[in-house]
Order: sequence, then structure tokens, then C-alpha cells
Amino acid sequence: MNTLKNLGKKLQLVRFLKEEDGAGVVEVILILVVIIGLVLIFKEQLSDLVDKIFSKIQRNANSV
Repeated sequence: MNTLKNLGKKLQLVRFLKEEDGAGVVEVILILVVIIGLVLIFKEQLSDLVDKIFSKIQRNANSV
């Protein structure tokens, strides 16, 4: 009878480890936190890059 209890506990543990209901949400939140952190760290460089890209687009659009 004791081995059946151990087997039941092992099956419960296996089911618990395979359960992934909330894993996707946590992963998305962590990815968003990392992206927001990178944007805050490189904010000035990113804004300079975007400004250069848009000014180049505007110069090329005037020549068309």
C-alpha cells in the first residue's frame, strides 16, 4: 500500500512539473521588462538614430 502512495505522489509531481499554464505570461512580462530597460538605457542613442533615419527619408522623398 505504501508503494501506491509513493507512486501517486510521483505522478502528482510529474503532472505539476509538466503544467505550463502561467509560463507564457511570465515569459512575455520578462521580455517586456528587458526591452523597456534597454530602451531606457539607450534612449539618447535610439532617438538620434530615429532622427537620422527620418531626415534621410525626408531628403530622399523630396527628390522623388
